[in-house]
Amino acid sequence: MKIKYLGHAGFYIEDGDFKALIDPFLSGNPKAKASVDEFDDINYIFVTHGHGDHLGDTVEIAKKTSASVITNFEISLYLGEQNVTTHPMHIGGRTKFDFGTVKMTTALHGSGIQTPNGIIYGGNPCGFIIERNGKKIYHAGDTGLTLDMKLLEDENIDLAILPIGGNFTMDVDDAIRAVDFIKPKKVVPIHYGTFPVIEASPEAFKNKVINAEVIILKVNGEYTYICLNLPTKRYNHID
Repeated sequence: MKIKYLGHAGFYIEDGDFKALIDPFLSGNPKAKASVDEFDDINYIFVTHGHGDHLGDTVEIAKKTSASVITNFEISLYLGEQNVTTHPMHIGGRTKFDFGTVKMTTALHGSGIQTPNGIIYGGNPCGFIIERNGKKIYHAGDTGLTLDMKLLEDENIDLAILPIGGNFTMDVDDAIRAVDFIKPKKVVPIHYGTFPVIEASPEAFKNKVINAEVIILKVNGEYTYICLNLPTKRYNHID
């Protein structure tokens, strides 16, 4: 399973015929190095909430690839009106797909969708636990620290993807507490440095996390798992 960081909170995941995006904010993202044109073969898109820096280029990519968008019910309605195929879920739901299993988790944030006619209701923000071939990836979405994260310890998360930028989400210190709650094997910090208001130090986060391996990915950096729970350390990191 290859996991590629697209900047901000965006990821590309590939494992065999499973090719997915999470929060594909590419156009208008000052840190993104990939473009919409690079994604012609996508099966699924995961959208954590309706804000433009997460919904991003979902509509354009979904239309050209016929990808199914997994998101909350309200965003699914919005996307459906634009002829995008969706699979609606809501908090706590766990569903089997052809590629594996998805559970939608709680996130403390907003989800309003900006449109030319004003902001429309985007339902509850969320995170995702994506399980495939015995590996579990938890993308927290945009969230503050919540005690609900303690429940995720029982999920045996292999890789947690957590925001650290503060202001709109957890900061470094709260993200460190989140790691203690979740107890993942590995963690990737996200949602920092894209804009001045969310400047944060991933190195400070890494230096303070005790019970998990912190992987700091550069934009377009990759991390690859192999099967049988034996990870290979093939990733581009910040020294």
